Amino acid sequence: MDKYFLNGLRYLFHPKKNTYFALRKILGFSPKRISLYEEALHHKSSSLEASTKGSYKNNERLEFLGDAILSAIIADIVFKKFNNRNEGFLTNTRSKIVKREAMDQIAHELGLNKLIVSSTRLREQKNHVFGNALEAFIGAIYMDQGYRKTYRFIKDKIIKKHINIDELAQKEENFKSKLLEWSQKWRIEMKFSLLEKYTDSDHNPVFHSQVFLNDVLAGVGTGFSKRESQQQAAHMALKRIRSDKDFVKKVLANTTDNPSAKP
Repeated sequence: MDKYFLNGLRYLFHPKKNTYFALRKILGFSPKRISLYEEALHHKSSSLEASTKGSYKNNERLEFLGDAILSAIIADIVFKKFNNRNEGFLTNTRSKIVKREAMDQIAHELGLNKLIVSSTRLREQKNHVFGNALEAFIGAIYMDQGYRKTYRFIKDKIIKKHINIDELAQKEENFKSKLLEWSQKWRIEMKFSLLEKYTDSDHNPVFHSQVFLNDVLAGVGTGFSKRESQQQAAHMALKRIRSDKDFVKKVLANTTDNPSAKP
């Protein structure tokens, strides 16, 4: 008799039968340790959060693990699919796939949003609770089923059903324009400079650029064209703006005509 059928029978009268069948529908296979997936879908904002002896009852630890696993598997898929493209292209393509907005949307399409335990107030705000939960969910799959099953889930359930890699790869995200828009909003001077240009072992020209915001070094980037290197530098600067409050304060401190500006 099919083992999945037997597992299903075992859960017919189980207190967690609804969770089991909901998870099985999303996963495409039977979960072994339901508690892992419950933890992955349990946001720290929930009033149900509990911690004992220093062990966390929310999804932050699994999110940390899932983020790393997802990035590695997407890198593997992109590397094999585009076997003639350079490192910059591969990095950009991976970034487009795993960016928070994309993960939020996929979490909804998978139906994870219906299973996430979080405060109602948090759900009403603009945040990435769903995308973060998806990463934690991937961490749970890895802990429950191992790397091969996790790889298959990401490839079959996420990439094939929800992401057109070819189309996404051709869609260029203009980080320079985004950085310029932010700089103009806060009246900040943005300057790019070419740090160096050299030829690699395959005789390809390589450019290394950096970007300054109010004379503060904000990011560096490398590419096979000056434009590509500047895009990479702008991308790094945007990441710092979003994650490093001290960096933003330092940049704004050099703003003379808008002293009240805040990030």
